[in-house]
Amino acid sequence: MFKNILTVVFVSLTYIVGAQNVDFKSANFKDDKDGLKKATEAIKKGDEYFEIGNTAIFAVKGPGHNYEMALISYEIAQKFNPNNGELNFKIGVCHANSPYSHKSIEYLYKAHKLDVECDKFLLYYYGIALQLDGKFTDAIKAYNKFNEAYRQADEFSKFVSKRKRECLAAKAGIAIPIRAWVDNVKELNTEYNDFGPAITTDGGEIIYSSDRPNGHTVSESGTYDKDIYSSTIVDGIWNSPQPLKGGVNTEADEISNNLSYDGTKMLLHRFNDGNMDIYESKLSGATWGPPAILPHQISSPRTNDVYGAYSADGWSIYFARDNANRSRGFEIMYSSMQSKIIKNYMAATMVSTVNSAFNEGPIYVAIDGETMYIASQGKGSYGGYDIFVSKGSKGAWSKPVNMGYPINTPYDDFFFSATANGKYAYIASNREGGSGGYDIYKVTFFGPPKKPAMVTEDYLLASIVNPIKDNAIEATVEVKKKSFTVFKGKTIDAMTKAPVESEIEITDNATGKLIETFTTNSATGKFIITLASGKNYGIAVKAEGYLFHSENFDIPTGSADNLINKIIELKNIAVGSKIALRNIFFDTGKSSLRNTSNRELDRLVKLLKDVPSLKIEISGHTDNTGSAKLNAALSQDRAQAVVNYLKGKGIDTGRLEAKGYGSSAPIASNGTSSGRQENRRTEFEIKSN
Repeated sequence: MFKNILTVVFVSLTYIVGAQNVDFKSANFKDDKDGLKKATEAIKKGDEYFEIGNTAIFAVKGPGHNYEMALISYEIAQKFNPNNGELNFKIGVCHANSPYSHKSIEYLYKAHKLDVECDKFLLYYYGIALQLDGKFTDAIKAYNKFNEAYRQADEFSKFVSKRKRECLAAKAGIAIPIRAWVDNVKELNTEYNDFGPAITTDGGEIIYSSDRPNGHTVSESGTYDKDIYSSTIVDGIWNSPQPLKGGVNTEADEISNNLSYDGTKMLLHRFNDGNMDIYESKLSGATWGPPAILPHQISSPRTNDVYGAYSADGWSIYFARDNANRSRGFEIMYSSMQSKIIKNYMAATMVSTVNSAFNEGPIYVAIDGETMYIASQGKGSYGGYDIFVSKGSKGAWSKPVNMGYPINTPYDDFFFSATANGKYAYIASNREGGSGGYDIYKVTFFGPPKKPAMVTEDYLLASIVNPIKDNAIEATVEVKKKSFTVFKGKTIDAMTKAPVESEIEITDNATGKLIETFTTNSATGKFIITLASGKNYGIAVKAEGYLFHSENFDIPTGSADNLINKIIELKNIAVGSKIALRNIFFDTGKSSLRNTSNRELDRLVKLLKDVPSLKIEISGHTDNTGSAKLNAALSQDRAQAVVNYLKGKGIDTGRLEAKGYGSSAPIASNGTSSGRQENRRTEFEIKSN
């Protein structure tokens, strides 16, 4: 027992001594004057970087690598004397303004305990530590004490007021979380900084930036430059990320911004001749081409321009600009093309309704064209960057609204990239509990609440890290209103199964208007496009040396979001090759061609004119409903109607033959409605070439 009492006394005395402030004075280190000299010299060197970082922060600018450089020196002194309040304060400030802000808490708490008067800004940063730690009421008290103690704080009043508003907003947001899960994507993250996620609309591929070791030269502060990595998802698991293939990554910092909706282009920013500028890289085969700097209206030689985002219609680029003549940090701008052919951009215009007095960060415009996601340090943030939503209508954007907790926290929560259906999104955050600094997180929205049938109903829903513990109905965040279908797949040779680079045309069958033309990947044959509901689409696939292929999709208004994954097999222009013409339409029970068939028929006309030696048979087919005799006659008349159209377009009669097969040559079961629909078709077969 006596031994235990001594132990308690010893621990208590150690705690008391450890809680005392120890100045860097020779009287405190009589036996190690050399160590004291090295420590004080290190502090002096660190202070030079520290002051530069502080000046930048309070000018709403980025601190660069100054806090990192200061830390290198401060940590030398910290090893010599870990119980100095001022030094702990400075280390805490360095961490608070870094991706590793959670590390600041212990140092700022310790500084406050050792010497509350060690620096005039201690109470301000102590408030930040409390805020990061979720102690919002105590944080507000610390900010108020800072104002009282530091009478010259007027020039910093906007920062103090902002911090207090953040604490109030965070308390309210955490009290009523939105219906979403936020899960760390372990496969993508490292102990370093992983951020800038951009995903394809089907959610199958992702690119992002990371400063993990890459074999390049290490910076003066001991860090690697940022490269862009990619990964694909298989059975719900992301593959091991790999550096982006091609000419994108260099020894400079490459920061991924946005992927185009079809995944064939991306925006990034990097340092260029004294400024940050926005670049675009295009996917060719399996590699990304060398990035090309965007026009001066977007990448101005006089400003820093970052975080480029594609508009839904392809006419505009949104981005953030740091104008040296303003003290508001980065602000959201946009520039639109006058012509998609010439691609000449107009002067950039500020989106004034979404900007605040603080930095605006990464931007993402949803595929509906009516929703913009913006990261901001202002506008009601919980602390650091938060993600906000703005709604667009007739060219104007609404005041942004905080997306709520658990998407946003007192830490930095920024970048946003969503699937076409809006059910999933990926963000970056340096919230506590991650793998390193910034990590990639997946957000799963689980829609509006339903009235529980029994008290245990909501227990059926559970996050990977945060299972629902009660049946409370949380607040709902509206993600989107429009409905989309992702049409993806690849084009291959029907015989060899090798990828075929092809041109795909998307047509609105109701109007005959060509919506979009794009080319499939030359190395993989892959493609991806997102189609809005409420239309009947004709999809034509063409490749040199192959018969064209057509598909028809009817996506009713209000239909549920879905994904169509299609392998399109293209057939060589060889005798015996057959292809169905899926976008030829007749009135029910009649052989009169509808006008909506014209674009499909004109593609066949072009094929016959491009290959003048081609002779074909046009065949009509029905299902087995009704009289076999009537079906045979109807199929013959429909085949002849197609031949007549081709003749009217100048195709020689000797190259054409019409034949009706009725229901004698089914390609699917007539026992189902979908099978019968497959059997009702018009085909052509190459008879001679």
